[in-house]
Amino acid sequence: MSYSSIVGSVGVLLLLAAFFLHLFGFITQGRLYILLNILGAGLSCYASVLIRYWPFVVLEGCWVLVSIAGLREAGLRSARRKKKVPVE
Repeated sequence: MSYSSIVGSVGVLLLLAAFFLHLFGFITQGRLYILLNILGAGLSCYASVLIRYWPFVVLEGCWVLVSIAGLREAGLRSARRKKKVPVE
């Protein structure tokens, strides 16, 4: 198995693990779920760059960016709850 196949397979495994764990109630859509998505999509994006498959580079790159935004939002929500600041 090539290096790009191993990297891509690990990335897809992380994405599917996040989906499965969330779907069956083992984890919530919290930080762990988002981190699994970031790592999985990041590895899948990198593997796609290695094989020069640009449509997946765009797809997985967007997935990483949206997940990072979600992680930021989850952090902000957590901070608001600790300070008991109303959501605007």
